Amino acid sequence: MPADVAPRGRRASVKRLAAGAGAVALLSAAGLWAFGPSAEGHYESTTISRGDIKATVDAIGTLQPRRYVEVGAQVSGQVRRLHVRAGDVVEQGQLLVEIDPTVQQATVDATRAQLAGLQAQLADQQASHRLARHQHARQMQLSREGATRDEDLQIAEADRDRTAARIDDLKAQIDQANSTLKGNLAQLGYTRIHAPMAGTVVSLEAREGQTLNATYQTPNVLRIADLSFMTVWTEVSEAEIRRVRAGMPVQFTTLGATPGQPKRQWSSTVRQVLPAPQQPEGKTTGTALAPSTSKVVLYTVLFDVANADGELMPQMTAQVSFVTAAARDVLTAPLPALQPVAGKPGRYKARVLGTDGQAQPREVRIGVRDRLVAEVLEGLTEGELLVTGERPAQSRLRRFQW
Repeated sequence: MPADVAPRGRRASVKRLAAGAGAVALLSAAGLWAFGPSAEGHYESTTISRGDIKATVDAIGTLQPRRYVEVGAQVSGQVRRLHVRAGDVVEQGQLLVEIDPTVQQATVDATRAQLAGLQAQLADQQASHRLARHQHARQMQLSREGATRDEDLQIAEADRDRTAARIDDLKAQIDQANSTLKGNLAQLGYTRIHAPMAGTVVSLEAREGQTLNATYQTPNVLRIADLSFMTVWTEVSEAEIRRVRAGMPVQFTTLGATPGQPKRQWSSTVRQVLPAPQQPEGKTTGTALAPSTSKVVLYTVLFDVANADGELMPQMTAQVSFVTAAARDVLTAPLPALQPVAGKPGRYKARVLGTDGQAQPREVRIGVRDRLVAEVLEGLTEGELLVTGERPAQSRLRRFQW
């Protein structure tokens, strides 16, 4: 490479830098262009308009039938026949389950035989009592005539009283046997389980051929529920429970939705706020759930909803919104643009763009609010521009006019 190539490159770079510096100096000297900040910042704003506001407390609930019953077996034995399946609709009094009645039938038969023997003994004693009364009457007649001994009269009187006592004892035994028979007949009747209410069989826990043991506790056979009305067991945190009360409007949706259709929403009113933390209905057997490991205290709120079309099913998860306050067609303002005024509840500071483009302070009073917007009661009018933010002025190239 020639020795003078590098020096020539350096001389060219120096010339270009000198030319650029000269151009900048020329512009500056001419006073035509310069870099610097703009004269004023840029405000972000929104127009005050009307809308609807709904303040809510959100929670998660579980759907349960309002009326249901666990049908159990009151006697032990083998399940001979099941007359229903899960999902069947049953009427009150309908036969559901048959349990082998052999043992119970034998007990009834034995009690009836015992009762028949007692009644025979009673008839015998009644005959003996009649004879004893006749003998006592004859001894009384003979005694008046002086034709019998006092001892014979006393024996006849004792026989009469003895037979009467035996009759009373047998009658008591017969009453006891009748009571025992009623109990045994009831036990026999328990081998045929009938529906205690009309509804739908929502679960079936027994099978044909299964042996049930009702000695220590009643085994559950099936569960019947009236699905025309459902109850939502809702858990509300202790931070929000004070805002929920009986009679309050409530809305909820379920997790499932029909494809191509908007998500359905149900409405109801709060029926009851339980006074102490309790667990909702269990997810499988209707018993209470195990205590939660969460440290958050949850209170149970109940409300009912009609389910005539059967869209709601037990154990569905409900996304619940308790409507604590609502306002329709009112002036609204975004909450981030409002700053609380110290010592004045319900009062907020805001800024409004004037006709000169400058921000002007305002004091605003608000009403119903949710997480995003608030109802404006005074301080702002419809159509005004509320300042929601301010972006710092950006440096840009601008032209001076001399």
